Amino acid sequence: MSEIFVVRHGQASFGSDNYDQLSELGWQQARWLGEHWAQEELQFDHIVSGDLQRQRETAQGICEGLGLDRQRVEQLPQLNEFDFKQVTQAYGDKNPQAVPQAGAERREFYRFLRMAMHAWSTGEINAAESWQQFEQRIEEVLGIIATGAIGGKTLVVSSAGAIAMMVRQIMGAPSHSVTQLNMQIKNTAVSHFISGRSGMSLHSFNFVPHLENRQRREFITYS
Repeated sequence: MSEIFVVRHGQASFGSDNYDQLSELGWQQARWLGEHWAQEELQFDHIVSGDLQRQRETAQGICEGLGLDRQRVEQLPQLNEFDFKQVTQAYGDKNPQAVPQAGAERREFYRFLRMAMHAWSTGEINAAESWQQFEQRIEEVLGIIATGAIGGKTLVVSSAGAIAMMVRQIMGAPSHSVTQLNMQIKNTAVSHFISGRSGMSLHSFNFVPHLENRQRREFITYS
């Protein structure tokens, strides 16, 4: 039996010129998670992440908290997030009346993303990566991770959409569940999978043990 701990990246830089970099809080969330695991004396046999900046920086922050050499991290681009900018652009081009106005509240952008993801999943809109291609690469990377994790513990750093797709595939849930799950996943939240002879199963989802105390609850974020 193998254990796989899948972490969503820390808070990115929403609204800035470079969303893909961690905010100062995002770095802290990642270090806190590493420190929590160090206190629990949890050790990993493998550490992998996507190659997006926010994913690589999160893995680096976790390693710092664990007191590990960040060079241990292997990069798998199949763990990258889908291109939400392309998806929302395609949806906005087709439905300009739905595009949030400049200065709109963040929840309006989330609502717009939810509609765009649904349209993408049903084939109403197209992006450079189709929904089916997204499904295929997540299925592929789950196989890679499961093969490399035999008999040990693996830490995986990815993004909300990719993690939601992992959960959907492992649970055999319908496609629309990816959109629902995607909106719930917290920054640096941990989803814990068990891999064995019968395949992979979900043990826990969207857990933030390093933030769920009175001093840190205010630092739970979703973007």
